Amino acid sequence: MQITIEEEKCCGAGQCVLAAPGVFDQRDEDGVVVLLDTDPGADQLENVRNAANLCPAAAIEVRE
Repeated sequence: MQITIEEEKCCGAGQCVLAAPGVFDQRDEDGVVVLLDTDPGADQLENVRNAANLCPAAAIEVRE
């Protein structure tokens, strides 16, 4: 799985952090998404997919 973040698209909604807190976080200064884990384990794959689907700005892309 490859996770790509487009920071310029991120609106800081935080849905990714709620869906996959071990994989995503937000910068304190502006709320932009931060990728914490570039290679999440199998137990996180569904959460990562959900995070990408929930993102209102489509700033997260998941390739399998």
